[in-house]
Amino acid sequence: MAYNKNESYDEKITSGLVENYKNCLHLLGEDPEREGLQKTPERVAKAMQFLTQGYQQDAREILEGAKFTEAYSEMVIVKDIELYSMCEHHMLPFFGKAHVAYIPNGYITGLSKIARVVDVYARRLQVQERLTHQILDAIQETLQPQGVAVVIEAQHLCMMMRGVQKQNSLTTTSAFSGQFEHGTTRAEFMKLISK
Repeated sequence: MAYNKNESYDEKITSGLVENYKNCLHLLGEDPEREGLQKTPERVAKAMQFLTQGYQQDAREILEGAKFTEAYSEMVIVKDIELYSMCEHHMLPFFGKAHVAYIPNGYITGLSKIARVVDVYARRLQVQERLTHQILDAIQETLQPQGVAVVIEAQHLCMMMRGVQKQNSLTTTSAFSGQFEHGTTRAEFMKLISK
């Protein structure tokens, strides 16, 4: 096999989480030793480490690793970037898409790095408002562009499955810097992402 992707997990963290999830199952009235649940604590422990892997990643380092000198100075947009995150209030998923743009000021970055920056911050316990600004700040501080724009549209299971139970609700957040703070540039960006 030419390619083999291996996942690795910290044994100490995994075993600690396994014990905690066994206790959670017991407190919920389940038997963690029941056949269908025997491996569940380990599966959940590994899933949570995967879903929060952003804590071990550095968005600025990712951008610096693919930062290139380029005279291009028009808007660069990466839109419809799928994102999956976990609400820090209920630890339930929220998911949707991010639209990210920047106007270079001497430097560009690899297009996949924009999507990776979204993942770095989405793979943490989050609120959508903070996530939007973290993406903007990482790009602004690393590339020093003429401006950055971030719009996120997401559905939150904490609103859909519990609480108010509004299954069709969609939350939109935005953050703008530099040239995107001006009406015409912002309007151009909004028009391009709405197509």
